[in-house]
Amino acid sequence: MLDVVAPALLTVSLGAHVASSVLAAVRCRARPGSIPCEPGAPAVTIVRPVCGVDAFDAYTLGTTFALDYPNLQLIFCCDRESDPAALLVRRLMRAHPHVAAELLIGRDPRTGNPKLDNLLKSWPHVATDWVIFADSNVEMPRDYVQRLLAAWQPGTGVLCAPPIGDRPVDFAGAIECAFLNAYQARWQYASDTLGFGFAQGKTMLFRRRDLDAAGGLVALGEEVAEDAAATKVVRRMGLRAQLVDRPFRQPLGPRGLRQVWNRQARWARLRRMTFPLLFATEILTSGLLPLACAALVADDLGVSPIVAMLGTGTLWYGCEALLARIAGWPSGWRHAAAAIARELMLPALWLQAWFINSFEWRGNEISAEELVSQSSP
Repeated sequence: MLDVVAPALLTVSLGAHVASSVLAAVRCRARPGSIPCEPGAPAVTIVRPVCGVDAFDAYTLGTTFALDYPNLQLIFCCDRESDPAALLVRRLMRAHPHVAAELLIGRDPRTGNPKLDNLLKSWPHVATDWVIFADSNVEMPRDYVQRLLAAWQPGTGVLCAPPIGDRPVDFAGAIECAFLNAYQARWQYASDTLGFGFAQGKTMLFRRRDLDAAGGLVALGEEVAEDAAATKVVRRMGLRAQLVDRPFRQPLGPRGLRQVWNRQARWARLRRMTFPLLFATEILTSGLLPLACAALVADDLGVSPIVAMLGTGTLWYGCEALLARIAGWPSGWRHAAAAIARELMLPALWLQAWFINSFEWRGNEISAEELVSQSSP
């Protein structure tokens, strides 16, 4: 049986890996220059939730005030006036008095999703049809808005960008890059290119009219994650969730291994809760599977198992390294070692997601059962 299954799995997994790397490289390749703002560009609102202050938040939030786009409304949302993030936003607003920006304080606890509850109060203040929701740790290039609007197509319901890990200062940060970039972003772009896009909550561009037709911003509370809800909401409307080319960066700074594990464990649980059948196949995306298959078919190839595994590993991780170089993402020997560490973590992350139905987000303990009961009519 293994004589038949192992070669087939090796061929399929390697083929899918190479194909996904090529598709992602085409979409994410670095390109010089920026998109100018055309005359008559539509008014746009950017809404950014803030909670606590991370290493690069002063920089990433500051990029919001340096965008090369006219007729822009900025709204920042924070739960508490005493939050350091609120103080940071007020300082940035004072430093840029010429930019139309406001900070809204308070939480509307209607969904049980703390991030979405923080955002709900912004909806009555949004004065434009185009609205972007962007996390506080997303770095916005000066043509951020232009790139999003240019990628919008007929039939798009939400346009997103997965986070790209940047500026890691330690090995744990390199592991997070290995998860975010050549693994998660690679599969997301390959899937999107083939017409099976999924929303990603770091950046989400909507038309207000579409969300209003679905019940307003609160409609994104029907799932434990607002991006999963966005995917399902727009699909029910006959629209698509799509990704913008050249995704935007998330500076990481110092990281701890526990911090990386907790974040990836939370995301794995969310994916299992919202798309369980798709999540079940994730275990097949690890490089451990083709390495094991290569060892099993080594005799048929006329080489030793070690040689077969080395050749397979070189192709597998070489594709990831080449993708990172083409896209301009962090790369090098440290990131190659981080990719191996990621592979060793993936089976444990996949397994724990099936047995744990709760997670912590910025001090909030959240369970799937509570979210379902709060979001039910």
